[in-house]
Amino acid sequence: MHQRGLLMLAVAAALAVMGARAAHSERIKDLADFAGVRGNALVGYGIVVGLNGTGDDNLEYTLQSVRSAAQRLGVSIPAGARSSLKNSAAVLLTAELPPFAKPGQRIDLEVAAIGKAKSLRGGTLIMAQLQGADGQTYAIAQGSLAVGGLGVEGHDGSKITINVPSAGRIPDGATVERAVETGFAGGTGLTLNLKRADFTDAVRVSAAIERALGPGTAHVLDAVSILIPAAPDPGVRIALMSRIEGLEIATDTPPARVIVNARTGTIVIGGSVRVSPAAVAHGNLIVRIAEDLQVSQPSPLSAGRTAVTPRSTVSVEQEPARMFLFNPGVALSDLVDAVNKVGASPSDLVAILEALKQAGALKAELIVI
Repeated sequence: MHQRGLLMLAVAAALAVMGARAAHSERIKDLADFAGVRGNALVGYGIVVGLNGTGDDNLEYTLQSVRSAAQRLGVSIPAGARSSLKNSAAVLLTAELPPFAKPGQRIDLEVAAIGKAKSLRGGTLIMAQLQGADGQTYAIAQGSLAVGGLGVEGHDGSKITINVPSAGRIPDGATVERAVETGFAGGTGLTLNLKRADFTDAVRVSAAIERALGPGTAHVLDAVSILIPAAPDPGVRIALMSRIEGLEIATDTPPARVIVNARTGTIVIGGSVRVSPAAVAHGNLIVRIAEDLQVSQPSPLSAGRTAVTPRSTVSVEQEPARMFLFNPGVALSDLVDAVNKVGASPSDLVAILEALKQAGALKAELIVI
């Protein structure tokens, strides 16, 4: 973990330095989206059948769902009848309705068990509705699941699980039944929203649009939005949007940020990060606790009892602290070299960065995810 974490840090640092040195241009379509052109989340509830004994096993809501599905097909199941449903599972369905999706088009579907089902492998989803936030039905889902996980269990209780066998997906598993109005064709103009708030990028995007379309054709509203006057005719707007998306602008270096993934130990340092003069001492404190049990045996013919007495041994070792000094305006490469020389692990590096931030020496935003 120690060498792997330092290798990740070095690679991320090298990429950041290369990115900072090589100024490049990007298309507006990669930096921004037009307001109104967006997807919509869909959710639904369904039943997966055809499982090989890995279903919900007699859960009440699964029984109710199976009865309801059977009644729609003209089959009546007595309310008091209870049977094992290991071959069925209650599932939650999720999908995203793309912008401009029309009735008859097909979209991908995600399926996840919500009960005690152990695996959905080999199952088939029976017809279910997908609803939007307004409660209206926008798609109908049905099909065979593709499950990437695998679960095997023995009679003695031992089991092996690979990935997540209780979740899967159905490619093109839902058919769109209702279109969603995007609203981009209404109003007096188009609004272009940057994916990341940045005043510099907003001004540069506005300038690029005015160079291509003429003065007064773009107005910066804030760090995200640019208003572009446009005729209400959809054909005119689509041609204008296509032309704007193809324009390129010179992008600035990203803000100075240090991203730390506390779970994996991955650390990414941006090329704009600088460190003010600071001295850092780094050392490791090791505490060892050893437990030993001693048996006290009484002498023969005595009234004493055999007793077990625990005995603990505690030792503390501290490695010599290493100190290193950051000079004014230290760059990213110098920071990485200093950390590698003292042999800091990813967890130690997080502590060093947090201490530098608290001391005001780290000129960057520290983000822990």
